[in-house]
Amino acid sequence: MAEKTVLEELFQVIEDRKNNPIEGSYTNYLFEKGIDKVLKKVGEECTEVIVASKNDDNQEVIYEISDLAYHVLVLMAQKGISLEDVKAELEKRSAKIGNKKTERREVASEDL
Repeated sequence: MAEKTVLEELFQVIEDRKNNPIEGSYTNYLFEKGIDKVLKKVGEECTEVIVASKNDDNQEVIYEISDLAYHVLVLMAQKGISLEDVKAELEKRSAKIGNKKTERREVASEDL
């Protein structure tokens, strides 16, 4: 059996906090506050990634991307979306040849 990745381990902890709340847990706090708080944090972290990227400090960018990844994983758990769901979508996309705009043009011209 393959060893779990750090994202898999983190997602497992997040799901555990959702199902088995621990007092004082930040993850538990997010779930208690609900989807609006989770979405607000995802938005804030997106903005922080953008701002950090404008600076010349990749360590700051890495830090902010890590915050964003964590909050996206919380959002996924909140919505009942698994890592496997996202992996399957990414695999489906990677199997496509060309880009979506090209595919749309081909379909549109076939419809004429």
